[in-house]
Amino acid sequence: MPKVTIAQKILAVNEDIAQEIRQQLRARGIRTINLMSGPGAGKTTLLEQTIACLHTRISIGVIEGDIETSADAERIEAAGGISVQINTRGACHLEAHMVRDALAQMDLAPLRLLFIENIGNLVCPSAWDLGEDIRVVMVSTSEGDDKPAKYPEMFASAQALVINKLDLLPHVTYDLEKVKRQARAIKPDLTIFEVSCRTGTGLPAWCDWLKSLPTR
Repeated sequence: MPKVTIAQKILAVNEDIAQEIRQQLRARGIRTINLMSGPGAGKTTLLEQTIACLHTRISIGVIEGDIETSADAERIEAAGGISVQINTRGACHLEAHMVRDALAQMDLAPLRLLFIENIGNLVCPSAWDLGEDIRVVMVSTSEGDDKPAKYPEMFASAQALVINKLDLLPHVTYDLEKVKRQARAIKPDLTIFEVSCRTGTGLPAWCDWLKSLPTR
């Protein structure tokens, strides 16, 4: 008999819960996006700008994942979104059972788009299905231009890439074309958005893409 490791068992349980979440949200017509990045790439700022862009057309909810504090959830609520905070107390990624518990605290009735803002980490989150429909990975020009090469699993699992902080390009050493080339070598059909959450550059294209996502 082949050995089944504890890790495999945990992931199998996670997959079952994730599938339940996916079915629940699709039945309600809610599209779900797992937003992943390293620390400081600008996920919360992107979500604030997204809510500002779409709030008159789409009701947006956000499950905020952080090791500690509720600061990001408070920012989302101030921007006009519906938010629930998950604090992992040290865990480096969210898991499906955490999302299930967070959903039980949300009013899902008005929602059409749900973001799960994962823990800032380009390694662990790629292995954990949270019941999402789409995965978006985010990087920024302040982090260096080697992220796709260093963390290929994250980019392989994503359907879209957001490259943030374009406004810093004159001040940092960052090869934008190299990042796009490396990312598409890993995932040829990856949709790429080049944005600055500070100036608004590229955000209309991002918001138009979100509006085009079909509901179930």
